[in-house]
Parts: sequence; C-alpha cells; structure tokens
Amino acid sequence: MQRCRILCLLGDCEGSTGGLEPLDLEEFFMSQLKSGDSALMQEFGDFPDDDLKVEQVEKECRTIRHSVPEDGVELDPHVRDCIKSYTQPWLVKSPTLATLTDDSGHTLTSSDFNLRCLTPDKRVEGLLAFSSHEELDRFNQETRQGNRHPELFALYPPPDEDDTVEIRPVPDCPREHIGERVMIRCLSIKFEIEIEPIFATMALYDLKEKKKISENFYCDLNSEQFKNFLKNHTDHIDPSSTAKSAIFSITYPSTDIYLVIKIEKVLQQGEISDCVDPYVTLRECDSGKNKDKIEKLRNQADSFCQRLGRYRMPFAWATVNIMEVINSATLERDITDSENTKGGKSSSIERRGLPRRNSERYSTIDEPFCNVSGFKPATITISTIIKQVCSIKLDMSPVNDTPTSCLSTELIPLKPVAEKSTRLIKEVLEFPSSEVYVPHNIYRNLLYVYPQRLNFVNRLTSARNITIKIQFMSGEDPTSAMCVIFGKSSGPEFLSEVYTPVTYHNKSPDFYEELKIALPARLTERHHLLFTFFHISCQQKQNQSGSCETLIGYSWLPILNIDRLQTGQYCLPIILERLPVNYSLHTPEVPPVKWMEGHKGLFNLEIQAVSSVHTQDNHLERFFTLCHALEGGVIFPVRIREEKIPENKLEHELKLSIIALSSSSLEALVLFLHRVLDKLFTLIMQPMVIAGQTANLAQIAFESVVSIVNSLHNSQELIRDQLGRNSLLATYLYWVFRLPDPPRDMQNAGSRYSTMGRATAATVGSMLLQSRIRSSSNPDIPGPHNSAEDDEVKNILSAKVLTTFVFSLLQQFHEELALQMVVSTGVCRENAYKYAWFFFELLVKSMAQHVSQLDKYNIPRRSRFSDRFKDDITTIVSVVTEVEQAEKVNISLAFFLYDLMSLMDRGFVFHLVKNYCNQMSAKSVSMPTLISMRLEFLRILCSHEHYLNLSLFFSSPASAPASPCPSISSQSSGSCSFQEQQRILALFELSPEFKQQHYLTGLLLTELSAALDMESEGYGKTSINAIYSLLCAHDLDHRCIKPEVRAKVAALYLPLVGIIIESTNYLDFTVSDSRSGKNKSGGPDDDLENVPPINQSVAMAIAGNPFNTLGRNALLSMQGKSIATLAADTSRHLLVCFLWVMKNADRNLIQRWTTDMPPSQLNKLLELLTICISCFEYRVLSTQALQKSQQAKHQLEEALLRGMGARGEMMKRVGGDVFLGTLRNKAWNWTKAELDQEALISGNLATESNLIVLDLLETIVQVRTVLNTLKLFMYISVCVCGCVYHRVCVCVQFGDLLFEEEAEQCADLCQKVLQYCSSPVDENRSQACATLYLIMRYSYSNNFSRVKMQVTMSLASLVGKSSDFQEEYLRRSLRTILAYAEEDTEMQNTQLPSQVDELLRNLNSILSDTVKMREFQEDPEMLMDLMYRIAKGYQTSPDLRLTWLQNMAEKHNNRKCYTESAMCLVHAAALVAEYLSMLEDHKYLPVGSVTFQNISPNVLEESAVSDDILSPDEDGVCSGRYFTESGLVGLLEQAAELFSNGGLYEAVNEVYKIIIPILEAHRDFRKLASTHDKLQRAFDNIILKVMTEERMFGTYFRVGFYGAKFGDLDEREFIYKEPGITHLPEISHRLENFYSQCFGDDTLVMIKDSTPVDRKQLNPNKAYIQITYVEPYFDDYEMKDRLTNFEKNFNLRRFMYTTPFTKSGRPRGELNEQYKRKTILTTMHAFPYVKTRINVIQKEEFDLTPIEVAIEDMQKKTRELAVATHREQPDAKMLQMLLQGSVGATVNQGPLEVAQVFLNEIPADPKLFRHHNKLRLCFKEFIMRCGEAVEKNKHLIASDQKEYQQELKKNYNRLRENLRPMLERKIPELYKPIIRPRLENR
Repeated sequence: MQRCRILCLLGDCEGSTGGLEPLDLEEFFMSQLKSGDSALMQEFGDFPDDDLKVEQVEKECRTIRHSVPEDGVELDPHVRDCIKSYTQPWLVKSPTLATLTDDSGHTLTSSDFNLRCLTPDKRVEGLLAFSSHEELDRFNQETRQGNRHPELFALYPPPDEDDTVEIRPVPDCPREHIGERVMIRCLSIKFEIEIEPIFATMALYDLKEKKKISENFYCDLNSEQFKNFLKNHTDHIDPSSTAKSAIFSITYPSTDIYLVIKIEKVLQQGEISDCVDPYVTLRECDSGKNKDKIEKLRNQADSFCQRLGRYRMPFAWATVNIMEVINSATLERDITDSENTKGGKSSSIERRGLPRRNSERYSTIDEPFCNVSGFKPATITISTIIKQVCSIKLDMSPVNDTPTSCLSTELIPLKPVAEKSTRLIKEVLEFPSSEVYVPHNIYRNLLYVYPQRLNFVNRLTSARNITIKIQFMSGEDPTSAMCVIFGKSSGPEFLSEVYTPVTYHNKSPDFYEELKIALPARLTERHHLLFTFFHISCQQKQNQSGSCETLIGYSWLPILNIDRLQTGQYCLPIILERLPVNYSLHTPEVPPVKWMEGHKGLFNLEIQAVSSVHTQDNHLERFFTLCHALEGGVIFPVRIREEKIPENKLEHELKLSIIALSSSSLEALVLFLHRVLDKLFTLIMQPMVIAGQTANLAQIAFESVVSIVNSLHNSQELIRDQLGRNSLLATYLYWVFRLPDPPRDMQNAGSRYSTMGRATAATVGSMLLQSRIRSSSNPDIPGPHNSAEDDEVKNILSAKVLTTFVFSLLQQFHEELALQMVVSTGVCRENAYKYAWFFFELLVKSMAQHVSQLDKYNIPRRSRFSDRFKDDITTIVSVVTEVEQAEKVNISLAFFLYDLMSLMDRGFVFHLVKNYCNQMSAKSVSMPTLISMRLEFLRILCSHEHYLNLSLFFSSPASAPASPCPSISSQSSGSCSFQEQQRILALFELSPEFKQQHYLTGLLLTELSAALDMESEGYGKTSINAIYSLLCAHDLDHRCIKPEVRAKVAALYLPLVGIIIESTNYLDFTVSDSRSGKNKSGGPDDDLENVPPINQSVAMAIAGNPFNTLGRNALLSMQGKSIATLAADTSRHLLVCFLWVMKNADRNLIQRWTTDMPPSQLNKLLELLTICISCFEYRVLSTQALQKSQQAKHQLEEALLRGMGARGEMMKRVGGDVFLGTLRNKAWNWTKAELDQEALISGNLATESNLIVLDLLETIVQVRTVLNTLKLFMYISVCVCGCVYHRVCVCVQFGDLLFEEEAEQCADLCQKVLQYCSSPVDENRSQACATLYLIMRYSYSNNFSRVKMQVTMSLASLVGKSSDFQEEYLRRSLRTILAYAEEDTEMQNTQLPSQVDELLRNLNSILSDTVKMREFQEDPEMLMDLMYRIAKGYQTSPDLRLTWLQNMAEKHNNRKCYTESAMCLVHAAALVAEYLSMLEDHKYLPVGSVTFQNISPNVLEESAVSDDILSPDEDGVCSGRYFTESGLVGLLEQAAELFSNGGLYEAVNEVYKIIIPILEAHRDFRKLASTHDKLQRAFDNIILKVMTEERMFGTYFRVGFYGAKFGDLDEREFIYKEPGITHLPEISHRLENFYSQCFGDDTLVMIKDSTPVDRKQLNPNKAYIQITYVEPYFDDYEMKDRLTNFEKNFNLRRFMYTTPFTKSGRPRGELNEQYKRKTILTTMHAFPYVKTRINVIQKEEFDLTPIEVAIEDMQKKTRELAVATHREQPDAKMLQMLLQGSVGATVNQGPLEVAQVFLNEIPADPKLFRHHNKLRLCFKEFIMRCGEAVEKNKHLIASDQKEYQQELKKNYNRLRENLRPMLERKIPELYKPIIRPRLENR
C-alpha cells in the first residue's frame, strides 16, 4: 500500500512536470527579454560564451628546466611525442571564477560587576519618552534594520560534506611519483688511525622482498691530504660529486627496510683481512710508540694511490634498520648501534606507528608502520665496524618540502634554488618494492648495469686481481665511448669509462657495482656496452715499468635488439683476441673468433632501465611502432622484431595491435596511459589512408578505449574517487586530454590522413546551414526563417565558409565519439555506458575545445553543433536510463548535462532533462532508489553557475502587482480585486505556469513537495538538503548583494514557503543548538546518547518548562497532529530556508500575501514562526561540540575548494573563503578567542532569525487584528526580547494582553528577561533591566501580584537549572531595577517603589540560597539536600515548590538518577493534583496526593495546606500552565518515561493507572493507544528481565559523619542509594576524594570497620567518615507481600548490617565463640525518594549467639543450593561452585565442622535445646538439597567431567554418612507431649 501511495504521488509529480514543455530559452532571450530583465541578467554574467572554456596551465616543474635530450638530435616519432607530452602545458576546462572580500566581524566585550553597593548599570535613555504607538513602531523598525547581517547562511553550519553530491572532485595534477622521503646526511666516517682515503656507498634494501629499492649514493669525507693522493687519477671535481646528503624515497614503508653502507678503499696488495690488521693493532692514542708505523702506512697508501688510484677494493659494510630508527626517533634523539658489523644490524627497537595507504596503491601488508614523514630528526652512530675501530655517524630527518641546493637524480637543480653557494643534496632514485601505478610525467631515460659474477676458475692463468672496464659506445672506434656514465664522489659528474672494484686474488669474483647511464634519446644499432677484462698487478715488478693492467679479454652487449632496448639477465662469453670489425652489429655469440673456454658464458650481468620512453612491453611497443608508421616517413616493409609488415597488411596488423593493448601488463599500460589514449583518440578522430584505401579505425579504437577503461576500473590495485571514478582516468581527462593536432602537412601527398570525414564537403556545408535554421528544442521542427540571426548566419557562411569547412573536417572528435557510443553493441556498449562518466567528460572537454575554436568565428550558440550530433546526444541520454546500472550513471549524466548547459543550446538541454526524468520514472526500480536518483540529478543541475538565469529568476514577481495586468507597476491604495488576491496567493503555490517558466526550480520544488507528502524522513531529508544547499549558495553569492536582486531570487522560491507551511506537521521542533545540530542539554558533559528522547506529546504537555518556548495557543494547535517524520537537523535546514525567503522577499508582496491569506493558513504560518523561534534559540556550546563543528567545516572547506564541478565551482565563484570564514586552517584545540568567535556567530544566528520573524510579525500585525494573532505576536516578541534589544514596545502596546489572568506570556517574558539580566554583556543586561522595570510599572495598575509571582518563579527556575547563570551580574541588575524605581518621578507617590523593593529583597534571598548551592556543586548529595530544603520552604507557594521539584528532577536526570528524577515529577504531579482537586470535582481526576501513595508513600507530604491559609484562585497562585489537566498528564508521562529508563517498569504501570482515566474522559484514543503500547513494552521488559535474571536495583550504604568540621552533618547517619553493583571501595573512594579536597588529606580519616564510633577516642581536629554496606531488611510478615525482586527493592525504609564479634573483643574467633550483632536502621522516608540519601531516624540492635549464627549460615547455604538447583536455565558453573563449598569442604569451618561443633553432643543448657533442634533440622534440609544438586549436576556436565562428578558424589556420600548419627539424635525433652516449650526472648 505504501509503495502504491508513493507511486501515485510520483505520478502526480511527474504529471505536473513531465507534461509541461520547458521554455525555449534561446528564443526567450532573443525575443522576450525585457530591458530591466537584461540588466538583472548582467548581474549574473549574461551567459558568457567562454563560461566553460579551455585554457592552458603551465606544468609545475620540480627542476629549474625540463629534463629533455640535448638539442640537435633527430628523434624518433615515439620519443618526440613522449617529450612533447611531458613538457607541453596542461589543457583544462575551467569556468570563470569570482571572489569575495572577507568582512571581519566584531567581538562582544564582558565586564565584572558587584552587588548593590556598587554603582548600578547605565540606564536606557528615554525609556518612557514615546508619546504614541506609531512613534514607537517607527523607532523599532529603524532599530531592527540597523547592523543586520546580510548573509543568513554565513551564520549557519555549512552542508554536510557527505551529502554534497554536487561536488565533483578535481583530480590531483599529474606529478612525478615520490614516496615518503627521508634525508640521510653522512656526518663522519672515522677510523682509529687515518692513513688512506675511504669511500662510502649507501643504498636501501628491502629484506623481505629481497630487493634493492634505491640507486647508490656515493660520498666520502676524505681530507684534502688524502684527496691529493688521488689527484693523478682525477681530472676535476664537480660540485655535485661532493654531496654529503641524500634524499631517499620510500613508497612502501616496511620494518624490513635497511640502509646498507659499503666502504671501499684504494686497491692495495693483500687480502681484506691483511688490510684491516693495521686498523685493529694500531691506535692514534698510542701515538708515541706507533707514530712511525702510522706514517709508514700513510706513505705506503700514497704509493698505492699514485699507482692504483683508479681501482677500488671492498673494505667493510654496515646496515641500519631504517624503520626502527624512525619509530624510536620520537623517544630518543641519539640512537647508538651496538651490534657487530661487517653485517651487523642496529639494535632491535619496538616498532610503533600506524599503517599508511599509498596514494596510488592500497598496501596489503598487515604490519604496523610508522609515519615516515613525521618523525623527529635522529642521529645514528654505528660504532662497531671492524672490531670497533671505525665509527660512522649519520643524521636522519624527514623531508616534507624540498630543501634548497638539491639535485634531481639526473643532476638537474631542483626548485627552490639556493641564493648562496651551499653544499648540494642529491635525490636518490627509488626502485619501489612493488608496482607504482603512476603514469610517466617527465622525461627520464636511465640505464642501470649490474655486473654480477665472473668465472675464471677453469682458466689456467695468473689472472686473479680482476677488474672490468665498462664503456657505453656509440661505435667501434675507441673514441666512440660516450661520456654518459654517472660518476661517483669527488670526481666528474659524467665519465666515459668505469672500473669495477677488485677482490684480491679471486678468480671468480662477485661484483656489487652499479653503473648508472644516461641513455641517449636516439639509439642506433651501433650503440653497445663494451666490457674489457683486466688483471691488475698490485705490486710493480722489477722488470715492469709500464701499465699495471694486463688484458684478459672482451665482451659486449648491443643496447638494441631488433629496435628494442635490451634489459634483463645476461651471461656473456669472453673473446680472447682483438674485437672483430662490425662486432657491435651482432651479439657476442655470432663472430667466428677465439673464445674463452669454447664460447662458454662466463660473465653474468643484469641490466635494468628506468625510462619514460622505452615501454619494455611487447604489446605497447608494437602498437606505437605501427601508429608511427601511419604518419609517414617510414620505408615498407616495417620491421617489428623478427616480423616484416608490408603496407597492405598495415591496417590488419594495426587492428590486431589495438586489440592486444588490453593484454599488456597493468603497470606498463598505466605508465604509458596518456600516450596510449592520445594515439587511440587520434585514430578515432581521423580516418587514415593506407595503401590508397581509407581505413576507418574509429570503431576498433573506441572498443579498445572501452576495454582499457573497464580493465582500469576493475583493477583492485587502482584507487577511485568518491564518485567511483578511476583516479588515473579522471586525471587524464581533466589535465592531459586535448584534441589531436591536425596533420602538419595536410596537403602533403605523403600524409596518411584522409581529407574527408564521415560526410562530403557539400554535406558538411549543408549541416552547418541546417543547424542555423532549425529549432534547437526539436531538431525536426524547422524554425522561422526571417529572424535576424539567419542573416547573421548567412553572412558568416558566405565570408568564412572555407575556413569553417576545413575546421569542421578536422574537429569532429566529439561527433565521432558520440556516434561510436550510439552504434556500439554487446559488451562494448555495456561497458561504455557502465563507465559513461569517462566518455561524458571526454565529450565535454572535446566540445569545449571545439567551441573555443568556433568562438573565433562568432558562431551562435544554436549553431555550434550539428543536428546529427544532437540526435546522438539524445540517444545517449535515452540509453543511459535503460542500462542495468542506471543509478550509478545517474550522477555522471547529471554532470554531463550540467556541462552541456554551458556549451549547447539550453532549450535542447532542458528537453534532455525532461526526457530523462520521464524515462526514469517509468523504470522499475525501488522507490528509495528512484527518488534518490532524481534528487541527486536535479541537485547537480541546480548547482550550475547560471542556474538563476536558467530558471529565469528575473521574470519572477519581486513585488506585488496592483492590478490584474502584470505590466502595470503602480500600486493602488484601494483593496485588491478577487483576481488579484488569487494571483498573489498563487505566487506561493507550485502552479503549472511556475513550473514551466522556472523549469529547474519547479522540478526541484516538486520533488520536495512529493517527498514531504510521503511522510518518510529519508526522502524529505535528501530533498530538503538539496534546497538548503542551493539557497546557501545564493545567499553567499557576491552577485546577489543588491536588495532588488535578492528580492527577485527570493521570489523564485515563494512556492517553497507554501510547501513548508503545509509541512509543519512533519517538523521536529525540539529546542536545540542550531549550529551544532545537537539537542539541548542541561550541561556540557551530558551524555544524551543514552537518554531516550522524550515523546513529542509529553514535551508539548510540559509547556511550563521555562526553557520551552512554545505557548499554550501553539500547543493547542499542535496537539493531536501526526508524529514528526523529519529529524531535528533536517527540520532546521528547512526552517532556515523559510527564514531566508522571508528575509529577502519584498515587504509589500508579503504584506499583500498575509492580507489575503485565509485564517487557517495564517494560523499555520504563525505556528511555523513559533517553531522557528524555538529552533534557533541561542544555546551555549560545549567545547566538544565546537570541535566537531570545526572539523566538519574544515572537511567541507577542503572538499569545496578541491572540487571544481557543480557546487565546488559555484562556491569558488562566490568566494569559498568567506563561506568558511574564520574556521579555515585551524587546529583541533580551540583557543578562548575561537570559542568567543563561535559563540558570537551562534548569537548572531539567533538574533538574525528572531529579527526576521519579528519583521514578518510586524507586517502581519499591521494588516490582521485577530486576537489570537496579537497574542502570538506578543508571545514571540517575548521570545525575541532576550536576543534583540529595544523590545520595550511589548509592554506599551500589549499590556492588557500581557497581564490578563489567562495569558501565559507573562511567565515567558519574566523568564527570558531574568535570564538576560544575568548576562555578562552590558547591552543585554541594560535592555533586560529596562524591560523588567517596564513590566513591573505597567502591571502595577493591572495585576502586579501576578508579576511578582512569575518573577519569583522564574528566578527560582533560573537558579536551579541554568548552567550559565552568573549571580554577580544578576545582583547588579537588581540594583539597576531599584535605581529605575527610585528615579521614576511619576510613580513616587504610589506604592510601586516599596513593592519593587520588597520583590527585590525576596529575589536576593533566593540568590543567597544559590550561593550555598554553588558551594556544593561537586557534592551531589549535599546539593540535592539544599534544593530539597529550598523546595520544602515553598510548601505554601505551590508554583515555586513545583519549580524547585522540576529543578531537582533535571539535576537527577543529568546524573542519570532516573528513578529519583521520576519521583520528583511524581511529587510535582501530586502537588498539581492537590490543587486541581480544590478547583474542580471530576471523578476521573486523582483525589489529591492520596491517589499517588501506591507509587510511593512519600507523596503524602504534598498534601496542601488548608483553604483558609491559601486559596488557589487568588493572587495568581496555581495559575501556571502545569496546574491544568494537560500539565498533570505531561508530568506523569514524563515520570513514566523516566521510571522506564531507570528499569522500574512496575512503577510505570502505577503511573499510567492515574493517566488512563483522564485520557478516557477526554476521549483521546490516540494517546490511549500510545499509552497501552508503552504499558505493553513495560510488561514485556518485566517478563524478559525475570527470565534472564539480569535485573539490577540500587545498592545501599550507611554513611556516618563524625567531627566538628562537618558542621550540621556531625554525628548524623544517612543511607546512600548508589547504582546497582556499586562496591564499597567505589563510594568510599568518591567520598574520600571529595572531602579530602574540602578538608585536606591530613584531616580526613576513613573508618575501616563498622563497629560503633566512640567520640572520646576521635581527634577533634579531624573529620571521620564511616561507610558500611547495608541490605534491605524485612520482617517475616512483610515477606508475604514482597514476592518479586521489584517489591523487595521498592519502598524501602529499613536496612540491616551485621558486625561479627567475640566475647574476648576480637572480631573473629572459633565457631563456638563467634557472635554476630545485627543493626537495623530506619530512614525518614522510603527509597526511592526525591533524594539519593535519607536521614537515619531510628537504630535497633540485637545479638546472635554462636549457634544462632550457625543456623543462619546453614539456612543461607540451603537457600542458595535450592535456587541454583531449580533455576529454569541452570548455571553449571554456579552449581558446581556451591557444591564444592558444601560437600567438598572439609576444613575452614565447612558444614561438617559446624555440625561437629554444635550437634555432636546434646547441650547441657535446656535453653539451647530449641536452637540445637533447629540446627539439626537445617542440616537435614541441607543434606537433602545437596543430594538434589549432585543429581542435577549429573545432567549438566560434559563427558570430560565424569570423574569430577564421581568425586562430588563420593564426597556427598561421605558427608551424609558423617552427619547421619548427629541428625538422627533427637532431644527427648522436646518431644514430650505434656510440656509446652517456653518462649524465650532473644
């Protein structure tokens, strides 16, 4: 039924909009636009043609210049295209943006004031100076309009980011991938002795992945002396080679990442161990005896360096666990590594931190990672290298911003450049441990060569010190060695040759060298790597004087293999003779020369490339090669690897390569994604001529694009944005994509581009002409041919037909793309529409580029696109609604149409909107989905920059017409005709004319109306948020500053007012903070989440709550309506929209509307205004709420300023900075200034909303004089009075209404005014004092006693409830009021001054009680005692007693003492019932407080005093809103709710027994149904709790206070009621903490036992507290009526505790000497009561003898066993525990020992016979219960407990046999029939 109803509503909605044709906007702008409207349009930009333009944005380059190859080199087409792609500017489509200036606000000041002795506040001047109401009205009008805040929404919380569907996130600009960066600086490398140069190499390794993850960084810290050792081998030293710091990048942090430091030295004779020996044996500290040896070693080192300086040898190495250092850097600054090296690791440190998700790839590693970018700089000392003779000191710090003097990995300086010459820093290239899916963005072409091992073991030569000279050759001549090898430290930047380190006397050395080569941009078949193998003679022989190098052989590796870069693992043979001619053209396996070991592979190496040019993927390489073959300049056949492709097969092979693109690896595809898509789009755009035939590759290229889009979306490795778009594709579309360039040589015969597209030249010219003479709304309907536009078009065509024709041929990409989407089939079609967002944005950007070209030729908007293209777009939109996942494409389509409105004929786009909405409604989707789709769709469209112009806002009536003809603007002074009245009222209705004229607005308001009619919160919230977001943007739009423009915009939303008025029943008008969105709380620390919301009917009935602003009239009108279906925050959104329209709409129009409004409608409007006042009342916010608000705003700011679509674009245009104002870039911790600012904003919102309401009420009062309207006006004026100043006219104009007997507004006014009398703000307090004195003055001759009562009650309420109440300011205000009375000359001869003085004295006494209450704020029990005493003092003043009972209830509620809070309300209800019974005699009403004694006997204290003392119908007594039947019901319903919260469900029943007769008498069946439903829930809860045995009641403690320091509490005892399961240490700790703060730790003493306190032994200077656990105590006769747990825990007055003792004075002793004293305490009142502690008024004590103690203990054990055995759901563990203590206990005073002590012998004393027999009978029952329990346990145990059961059974049998003799022994005297036993007194 519900779905049918919703379908009907939607059907009506669709029928009202779908059948309407939207206006032809282009025609309207051309023919119907008036001059005034045109001027208004100009305010909003008048649809500039470049509204959505394309512009170039220069690429942000990290280096001072782009990394590109050297000039003068002819590049391959692929390399050329790559370099162009990496260096050309971005091309983005962007709207025209506007900004706003920020208006700084002012802050309020506060001052400190004292009481009467100080000077009173400054009085308001001219308080009584107004001579007439008109003059006062005029003054108030001027005052209200002064200093008004122009933007209402600037004071209101921004829309929730999660709800802002119109935000289209802007993808991040493509950048070079950089991981988390860490800078490592080498501070020192020190040995015990320094004798030679040392060189260090650093790199990162991932131990888990077994992979090197960075290139090498080389550095040395050699002194100038040691550098001179090598000067013969160093040509020069470039500055870049002197860098000591390196920046390492880590994409995937792991605990297994190590920094490996390798140390090398110059080659010398001897093994490594021999070279190390001097460092170990000699030390600098022993300089005296080692000086000569060290000097000799230095000379030897110098000799080796001179001869062998170009060769290195390995010396030592060390490792550092990077992550351990980073994690510990937050704890220690210096970290010393203490483990062994030559492989030693840093000490293990516990890892800390959180996992980090990479920006492009989800990390799936489960280990916790630290924040690499946020650790503190740390210094690492590695001091254990080579037996602690070497120390390396490194400094490690995070890098967030690139430092100055930094070089890229290609040695290009990075920005920022240092102004002064400083030590350079190098960036180290990362080799990520896993794939990084970031497309190439810069030109990088590096080759890394890793020699691995050489095997000369089988060669019988003396070659043992082997090195390899490596060169990168461009030819075979020795001079062809290219200087492209990156150098190491302290040398040239680039080298032409490099030698590998030498391992001494090793024929099969392993190498660890890394060669980094800058590859030339153009590689030929001549380029190769040449390896020359040498033996190095370390010691020069006597007969040798030449080189130390002995040639062994050669090997080489061509860089290209069939035009492809060679990478991977290789094992090369070694040639022993001279290299043959043209060797570089072949692989080393080919030439017939002499090979070492018979052509066997002896040299292993690995080559890796890091290149943004070479794809290293077969599929991609083949595709790019064939694409470039199409561009000409190649000779057929084209060679691709071993395959040769002739021209006639080019098309076929190209198609195969396009299909194979999806088979390429994901990483390679992503790396070259931009180039691949660019090439595919080129093929889609332009047909190719191949072998003389035109080859149209568009379809297959389109299918390939769809396949790539699909695979990227389906990849789990790639992330998506919040709209589900693949981030890589979104980035490409936004930043990279541009229409393919036209061929450079289009007239060149060699070009393969076809000069014709889909149509002939004649067809294209015809299409252009046709597009200019057809209606854009319907391409099939020819338009009029005599317009001025046609002449313009003909002129354009005749003048520029050739240029346009050529351009149209080349720029048809959007047409071809749309065509391919239309004609696609199968899986391609399904995926194309599944990811339609990509193709929509592709279409938009290509269309924008097309339009930017057309603008050069002044082509009109209607003629920008052909009819065929429009048909294709229409088809695409239609198909979108038919796909299975239409809801996923819905947002994408909305953004597409949003963009089309900036590019195409707007009328055509409106028809697309209409068709889509119609088709969507016909779909068989779920109702929530359908409504959500429509609202999201419309919300995005309405966020358009020119939405207001598109909605023709300027044609809306901003002012009321005075005649039936809209063209007449003059206003008649006479009354309107009936037609005029209807027309005015129609402006506030959603009429068909409105929907057609304002199409988008009509659609959105229609959705809102339908959603509200569905009475579902979800639908209404979405639609309201859409309107709210839209109005928020209007309000903050700098183009809407002018009042006349705002009036026009507000008039566009007049139907919204009608919708809101009709939807009042659905609003939640809970009084709450309008900024934070949280319900009002009594204090900042309230936990409202655990408190169920009070029912609306209950809240309305309790109308007397001083904080509740709903008057009786409003309440009566609201009673009986349907329950609210909108949440409070959603209701506030809707209300603030209403206020915005009312604020900005034309006053005359509003006045005419209210004049003609039917009375019923006017009452609804007044009710709505009442709700507005309630919702936006100012509240003091807690810091926690403010922080949450700030966080939400900060998140929204980021989203808005990051999003460049829809709302993001709009907010940027209107000045997003102002919208987010003062909360931009703030920290979580709020300062006082920030709190003050937020409070100021909240206060301004309350002020502005109240002023809007008051403006509207002034307008209504001027034309409507209905009494109820005046009362409500006066009431709302009262509410506004606190927030707005100069409201004194209330007393002047409406004094009679204000002070009449039945009016409720007097109480409201007094409450509000007193609240602001305590304000710390001077102006607030000054106005409040003046207002309060005026109330007293004008009531003096009317009903002054009523005012006295209301002011006194208001102050009592304010003192008891208000958390922000400030007494000192209120005292100052009382002094100011007294000054007014003394200075009022007119009233000096009356009794007013004395009456005012008396009233102020009473108020002052109440404040005195407040001071005492403030002292005990931290002692809740004392505070409640004081409030109880104050309430007791008002026994003869029922209104005030009721107020204080409510105050107590609220305090209890805040502490979650729900039962006590309920009792306060029950007492209040009993008080009301007492006085109602004196006024009225109705059988259904309770007979005073007697009726309530079933709830609690304490209520009888509310019995009223006799009638002769106090009459309830005099002096305004008992005239408050609670002293009514509805007030009584409201109090009781709230009490029932609180009883339910407290778990006392039986009391709920007793409360409703009083309510139900009243509801029955009023025939309120709706409430009766609700009441019985609540009763059912209460009874269900009772049943559930009884079954589960989970019910917990209060715990009770006796607390005694001893010591003079306690004052009145000295020697008084109380029973404290604490929550269930409160242990003695808990209450003891609480009281000890509190009183220790009061008296000091040394003064307070906690008495640990429960023995009687002897005052003589106490220190008079100390305070003592004794706390004892007590239990409820009942006589036997009471237990007959207290059967349930509830009855045993309700209405409790007697409590008992026991004290063990012995005759000897010890508390504990043997069984036969253990006595027990029972103490029974009686309290003054029964628990639960209105307090949580009650005085003890009586104490009884009696002692138990040892045998009586034993009887009691055995009875207790027996009861426990019986309960555990007979439970419906037995607990096996509990049963076994009891059994273990019963049959298993053989010691520790177990049952057997008790029997042996007391039953073993018959007592000699006859007085003990009866006790002996009673104990015997107890044991008989006990042993019987044990048997039952053992048998029960047999059925509960598992199979593994059989032995345990047998043991229990055996113990039970043993116990029974041991007890049998004692249990069978009877005392004969007790069984003599003649003798009657004497009754003994205990």
